[in-house]
Amino acid sequence: MAQSIIQGHVADAKPRVVDGNGVYVTIEDPVTKERKTLLDGATGAAVGILGYKDSEIIEAMAEAAKTSIYNFPLYMSNYAAEELAQFLIDNSPKDAFSTALITCSGSESIENTLKLAYQYQKEVGQPQRTKFVSRNRSYHGYTLGALSIGDSSRADAFKPILGKPDQFIKVSAVYPYRHMKAGETLEQYKDRLVKEVEDTFIANDPSTIAAYIGETVGGSTFGTCPPVPGYLEGVRAVCHKYGVLFVLDEVMCGIGRCGTFHAWEQFLPEGQSPDIQTIGKTLGGGYVTVAAILVSPKVTNAITKGSNNIIGAQTYHQHAFNSSVALAVQKKVKREGVVANIHENGNFFGEQLKKQLLGKSKTVGDVRGAGGFWSIELVKDVTTKETFPVDFHYYSKLYNKITENGAITMPSGGTADNLNGDHILFSPSLNISKEDTQKLLDIVVKSVFELEAELNL
Repeated sequence: MAQSIIQGHVADAKPRVVDGNGVYVTIEDPVTKERKTLLDGATGAAVGILGYKDSEIIEAMAEAAKTSIYNFPLYMSNYAAEELAQFLIDNSPKDAFSTALITCSGSESIENTLKLAYQYQKEVGQPQRTKFVSRNRSYHGYTLGALSIGDSSRADAFKPILGKPDQFIKVSAVYPYRHMKAGETLEQYKDRLVKEVEDTFIANDPSTIAAYIGETVGGSTFGTCPPVPGYLEGVRAVCHKYGVLFVLDEVMCGIGRCGTFHAWEQFLPEGQSPDIQTIGKTLGGGYVTVAAILVSPKVTNAITKGSNNIIGAQTYHQHAFNSSVALAVQKKVKREGVVANIHENGNFFGEQLKKQLLGKSKTVGDVRGAGGFWSIELVKDVTTKETFPVDFHYYSKLYNKITENGAITMPSGGTADNLNGDHILFSPSLNISKEDTQKLLDIVVKSVFELEAELNL
């Protein structure tokens, strides 16, 4: 049966989500109409924060629908957007941010960040700064500017129409499992990566670089790799040495996902923060399509003391309904300690994956992550880190086995180099209970060993 949606495998009908309750979701087979309820260990792409059908949020949505009036953000504002922006500023470390832009998606946030970074440089008298430095093996969204900043198999398909490499410059990914040299310590690896960033600035004329943009914790391309100690601090210092903005993308890893409100709070010294930060996904928790940009006082002040003018706006930015619902989500998250919950249960999940799979599984080469954001990298040989053949689709086989055993995860190929390699990513709702965390763990571990036995690996 063909589908009418031009997304994914266009001619194939996909399973339909027909219901959800708490951390469980019900899917329907498009052919047989058979339904199955599964523990959602992925929440789409790391979106879940309060589970499904939360009665308090549904009530907030109903109320917002009664009171929200659309306005074009260039000329008018609304209380809901202003209150959400202030909530995000107030709940961040002191003086980290002074303004925010409410958008509709992470990709939009990245696109507007590129423009905002360039405008900042113009406001401070540096209009020649038109280049951006980002990392290999990164993903920043699916619009053309975001794909230009990123480096994933999704970007490869559109290279002829993306920004040119001499403007969108790449440095190495933070990927110690595969990229650390023999005998190299984490400290030496960090120093090498930070030096590469500085050397790249110098080689490309640092006076022409507007911003460095990196995911605080890597996302879907090679699976939830946290920065090695000292990396973010070192890169931030290099950026500020050369007048380059230090931008962190936390669309996937932020707003509680990694067990702190902002993921960077775990990895930067107190008092240090990004110049601009993108957020999304868990901001609305799947209840509304909302994301945001958080802007430091340095960047805000340069604009307000300069032109005081942001050129243009997008139709649904600062949308009152989206903002109102997102604020209700975030207020409940704060009140109920959901971030602390995923810090405890998520890290338990990750540590148990390490304990039960590393050195015991024949195919799990690495387990990495933080809070409620974890991945297992799958390899043909755990000693040599050799990958499975691309056409073997091992990630898909394990995904299907986990689904058969009662849970949903996020599978990906191209882990090692955009073509070879496999991993499975886990990003459950932030309010997952200890019991359901244990259930997800049991399903994953069971599925890994069952599949290895079935394939005689």
